[in-house]
Amino acid sequence: MANRYRGTIYVGVTSDLARRNAQHRDGKGSAFCAEHGLTRLVWADFMEPIDEAIAHEKRLKRWRREWKFDLIEKNNPDWRDLFDDFNQ
Repeated sequence: MANRYRGTIYVGVTSDLARRNAQHRDGKGSAFCAEHGLTRLVWADFMEPIDEAIAHEKRLKRWRREWKFDLIEKNNPDWRDLFDDFNQ
């Protein structure tokens, strides 16, 4: 989640991306997202089982900001909000 191009970003894991994304957009997803106005879904990755997804999330949280920006911009260079792509 992000608030703007190269702004504040949040990395999380969920088993229901559409539901969790809607929660963040409504300010009910996490205190951090609500406090910083993070409403844009700018990157998502899918993997199973959940323990691998959680381990991946923990690795990403340790990455430098610039590495996270590069990861986002590899597939979403304009930081377009992907919300509608996952809620159809």
